[in-house]
Amino acid sequence: MTPSRARRTQAAELEVRLLREGIVESTHRVQAVVCDDRGRTMLVAGSAETASFVRSALKPFQALAVSTTGTLERYGLSDRDLAIMCSSHRGQIEQVRQVFNILWRADIDPSALQCPLPSGAKSLLEYNCSGKHAGMLAVCQQRNWALNSYLQRSHPVQQLILQKVAELLSMPGEEFISARDDCGAPTYFLQLGQMAALYARFASGSSLDLERIVRAMVHHPAMIAGAGEFDTELMQLTNGELVSKSGAEGIQCVGRVGEGMGLAIKVMDGAKRAKYAVAVHLLRQMGWMTPSVSEKLAETFMTVGTVTRLEVSGDLSMV
Repeated sequence: MTPSRARRTQAAELEVRLLREGIVESTHRVQAVVCDDRGRTMLVAGSAETASFVRSALKPFQALAVSTTGTLERYGLSDRDLAIMCSSHRGQIEQVRQVFNILWRADIDPSALQCPLPSGAKSLLEYNCSGKHAGMLAVCQQRNWALNSYLQRSHPVQQLILQKVAELLSMPGEEFISARDDCGAPTYFLQLGQMAALYARFASGSSLDLERIVRAMVHHPAMIAGAGEFDTELMQLTNGELVSKSGAEGIQCVGRVGEGMGLAIKVMDGAKRAKYAVAVHLLRQMGWMTPSVSEKLAETFMTVGTVTRLEVSGDLSMV
């Protein structure tokens, strides 16, 4: 990073404070970036070059392996199936059944899943990333690729996903830094600006394959997380105007559907509560949701307890 580039993109970070009866008890530092679908940084708090693993916010782009290979058509999979492939679900019965449906239609035994078994669970289908894994396995079945090694970085399905993400970011695949996510699948180490650009292109409507994934997510938000969860509530309340996906360790990404704008948030200490508070604060500031939606989300995600609440200070700055 050159010094001139750093000065151009550096701005004040956001701060989230936990207030207990109005007294500050804890603080979180947060960085955020807004990009357009040409990859240009429009607004920033912190630095667009701040890097982190994208974690589960990558799932809609991993689903491109399904939407671009004829796998949906081959096995008669629906938008609900595509939505659960993008999800970080709670293991609810309707979500588990949807994951099973993918495997059943592709004639794959659930034992082929290589995600972890959740504590206290009876089936791998209950793991929150099982839909993503089922989608990868369905592609492998359709392409006659090995099922038992689908999580290896050298496997064709992982190379296909890498190729799709590399194309969207206009950079060589060999330049990506990857590591194993908690579920065993590769995830990528990206700059916040790159995450925001991905979501801007995701929501732009310029690609039929991406548009189908967006449609699946916003039409079936209950599949993406679950009742009371941020992604589900935001997409339900905004009636398809925003597409949202959380990632672990303080990652939150949102795309403005049809507008070609994407927001990426990183809480530096990884706190989940802070990323939701910042998302509500920034989406309200940018006018991406109505005041009534903002108030409803704030009631849920900025009120922590009977005597505690979250408060966000700071704004996005023009680059």
